[in-house]
Amino acid sequence: MEAMLRPIHFILATLLIDAIGIGIVFPILPELMLRVGAGSVAEGSVWGGVLMAAYAATQFLCAPVVGGLSDAYGRRPVLIAALSLLALDYAVMALAGSFWLLLVGRALAGMAGATYVTATAYIADVSRPEERAANFGLIGAAFGIGFVLGPVIGGVAAVWHVTAPFWIAAGLSAANVVFGLLILPESLPPERRRPVTRRDLNPFAAILGAFRLPALALPLVLLFVFEFANMVYPTIWAFWLASMFGWSPAAIGASLAAYGLGVALTQGMLMRPAIRRFGEGGTLRLAMIAGLIALTGFGLLDAPWMIAVFLPFACLSDMAPATMTAMTANRVGEDRQGLVQGVIASLAAISAILAPLVLTGVFERFADRAGVYLPGAPFVFSAVLVLAILPFLPFLERPAAKSAAEPP
Repeated sequence: MEAMLRPIHFILATLLIDAIGIGIVFPILPELMLRVGAGSVAEGSVWGGVLMAAYAATQFLCAPVVGGLSDAYGRRPVLIAALSLLALDYAVMALAGSFWLLLVGRALAGMAGATYVTATAYIADVSRPEERAANFGLIGAAFGIGFVLGPVIGGVAAVWHVTAPFWIAAGLSAANVVFGLLILPESLPPERRRPVTRRDLNPFAAILGAFRLPALALPLVLLFVFEFANMVYPTIWAFWLASMFGWSPAAIGASLAAYGLGVALTQGMLMRPAIRRFGEGGTLRLAMIAGLIALTGFGLLDAPWMIAVFLPFACLSDMAPATMTAMTANRVGEDRQGLVQGVIASLAAISAILAPLVLTGVFERFADRAGVYLPGAPFVFSAVLVLAILPFLPFLERPAAKSAAEPP
C-alpha cells in the first residue's frame, strides 16, 4: 500500500505545482508588464493577455502529443522531463528583461503543463477500477488547492521582488524532479504501450467528432460562450484592480485566493443541495443570474468595498459550467461520454486562448483616461455574453431525442 501511495503523492504534488504555476503569475502581471516595458497598466493588460493566450495555446496543442508520447515511451520519463522543463522555464522568466523572453517562457510553461493528461493516465494505471473515482477526486482537490495557493504565494513573494514568485516556483519544480527520480516507478509496462499515431498530433479531432452529433452542437456552443465570458476573472482581475484602486500584488493575490476559495466552497458544499432543491435547470438559471449580477456589478462599481458585495455572486456563477457539462453529457449515450468530456475540455482550452486576447483589448480601450474611462468594460462585455445565453437555456433542458443523438 505504501509503495502505491508514494507515486500518487508525487502525481498530486506535480498537479499542485502546475496549478500554483498558473495562479502565481496573476497578481504580479501588472508590475511584471511594466518591468518589461509596457507604457501603462492598460497596455500591460494586452501584453498579459498575449502571455495567457500563449500558455493556453501551447497547452492545447501539446496535450495530445504529450499523452501520445507517454503511451509510447512510458509515463515516468515524460513527467520527469516536463518538470525539468518547468523548473528551467521559471528561472528563465525570473531573469527575463523583455516581453519576448517572457512570451517564450509562458509557451514553455504551457508545454510542461500539458502533462495533466499524463498525470491522469498515471493515476489510472496505478489505481484499481473501484478506486479510480476517489483518486481522480484527489486530482481536482490538488488543482483547487493550487489555484488558491498560487495567487497568495505570488502576491506575498512579490513584496520582496516582482520576480520572487518565479524563483519559488522554480525551486518547487526542481524539488519535485528530485522527488520523482527517487520514488517514481514506471506505471506503464512495455507490453501495454502503443506507437504514436497521426491522430495523437491532432487536438481538433475530438471537437470535430462531437459536432457531428446534432444533440451536442447547441449545448457545446452555450458552454463555450459561458467559459469565454468567465475568463474575464483570471484575465482582467489584476489589471482592473491596479487601474481602479492601485492595489498591490499582495492585495490582488488575497482577493484571487478569496475567489478561488469561494468557488471551491460553492461547488463542494452548495451545488449538490441546490440541484436537489431546484433541479439542474433551476440551478443553472440561478448560476446565470448570479453571474449577470456579478459581472454587471464589477463592471460599474466605483468603490473597493463593493467588491465584497459582488464576489459571492461570482462564486455562485461557477456552478454553471459543471451543471451545463452534466446536462450536455445527459444528451448522449454512455458510449459517448469520453467524447463529450474530451471536447468540453478542448473548448475550454480554446476559450482560454481567445478570451485573453479579446478581453484585454476591451480593457485597453476603456482603461485609457484620455477617452471614455470604464475599466470595468470587460465585465460588462462578459455580462452581455451571459445575457445572450439565457434565451437558449430551455432548449438545453429539453431531453434530446435518441435518434438525434446518433451521428449522421
